[in-house]
Amino acid sequence: MASQAPENANNYSASRGMQWLRALPGILWDIVARSGRRSAKIAKDDPRRITHSLKVGLALTVVSSFFFLRRLYYSFGDNAIWAVMTVVVVMEFSVGATLGKGLNRMLATLLGGFLGVGVQQLATLSGGKEQPILIGLFLYIIAALITFMRFVPEVKARYDYGLTIFILTFSLVSVAGYRDNQILNLAFKRLLTIILGSFIAIIICVFFFPVWSGDDLHNLLATNLEKLGNFLEGFGNQDFETKSMRSFAEEYESVLTSKTREETLANFARWEPGHGQIRFRHPWRKYLELGNLTRQCAYKVEALDVYLWSLIQTRNEIGIKIKDSCQSASLECGKALKILASSVKSITCLPSTTTKARIAKAKGSIELVHSLLRSKPYWEGVELVEIVPAAAVTSLLSDIVICTERIIEAVDELSSSAHFKSTVLSAAVTTTTSKPLPLTREGIVKPALESHELHYRAITINNDGYPSTLTKECGSFSSIKAIRQ
Repeated sequence: MASQAPENANNYSASRGMQWLRALPGILWDIVARSGRRSAKIAKDDPRRITHSLKVGLALTVVSSFFFLRRLYYSFGDNAIWAVMTVVVVMEFSVGATLGKGLNRMLATLLGGFLGVGVQQLATLSGGKEQPILIGLFLYIIAALITFMRFVPEVKARYDYGLTIFILTFSLVSVAGYRDNQILNLAFKRLLTIILGSFIAIIICVFFFPVWSGDDLHNLLATNLEKLGNFLEGFGNQDFETKSMRSFAEEYESVLTSKTREETLANFARWEPGHGQIRFRHPWRKYLELGNLTRQCAYKVEALDVYLWSLIQTRNEIGIKIKDSCQSASLECGKALKILASSVKSITCLPSTTTKARIAKAKGSIELVHSLLRSKPYWEGVELVEIVPAAAVTSLLSDIVICTERIIEAVDELSSSAHFKSTVLSAAVTTTTSKPLPLTREGIVKPALESHELHYRAITINNDGYPSTLTKECGSFSSIKAIRQ
């Protein structure tokens, strides 16, 4: 009996092994299918990733000609491998990142190589015994100084990679020059191949389906404003009762964690040349200021989210009045933020009268809630548990209205600094001739035109239900009248 147990165990193990082997093709197919679906999702989320992969392959194919063509290989020799390495290291997803790395690598290699050769030549003049001491001393001082510079935030943000390459190049040239007398020729060839590799990467990245970090930052800020607007507008439209709270929370949660990405995109965008309506010295700092204000508003929205459900569940008469006023204020703030998002996304200056009118309505609704909260007779017999959410929502909405006003000012400053284009949705241009103004007698008012004729241009701008009529006389706006339909 005892001898049958191991035999049964071996048979069981063999059967399990056979089952696993038969199931192996299905397991491998499932792994391949999951990988394919994941890859398809990554490509679908951002098709630019596919073009970037193709651009990297093209750059490596071009730079490999340093080995395939005899004349180029005889000119550079084995140093041609540095061009391949440079393309692999420098080629990044966006134009700004590639330019930043490429220029940092070229300049750092140039300065580090020349300084290393200079230190090596200076140490050679001192004699045989003092030469390693001087090289070690210079290496210690320069490495310590450059490493300390990397801790400066402004320098680290833009030149950290260049400083690292500078230390590496200087160390290789100065130390290797102690044993190799041909170090100058070697350094020159490596510098030339690195420059050529950087230029190949930059040219392909800029001229073949370029990805601009400035455009990504621009669209990111507009999307964040739109997300906050959607959340506030959803509360104002009572969509909370039909959607889950989690789906609304997703509208603003991504805004809270966008600081690092915004700063990275702004750093890369500073390296990019002017393109489209984005100029060379674009006010990227204004974008960061707008992003900070948007996150401050998102933090208020996150705190507001805690009390909304309690306020929505209220059923007493005063609570319903407060809820309606709060929803009105939230709706106006949400629409104002979506108008600002549209302005930033389209790089256009929209009339500020629309957003200011909505903020004025939101303030009126908040003031109505404050008056209800100060009226003690209304709250007789109402439990404190029902008062606290109403008071908290009112206070947070007041802060959100203030944040929205600041965002409006930031967008106005950005549009002025970045020279956003003016929007005229419908325009009628008419030129007429009229009699001289009644006060154009001599000594009172001089005529604007020598012919005593007044030419004017009437421009009507319709936007979100707020038509505005601008009348231009003799090159200056004489009246601005806004009528709400």
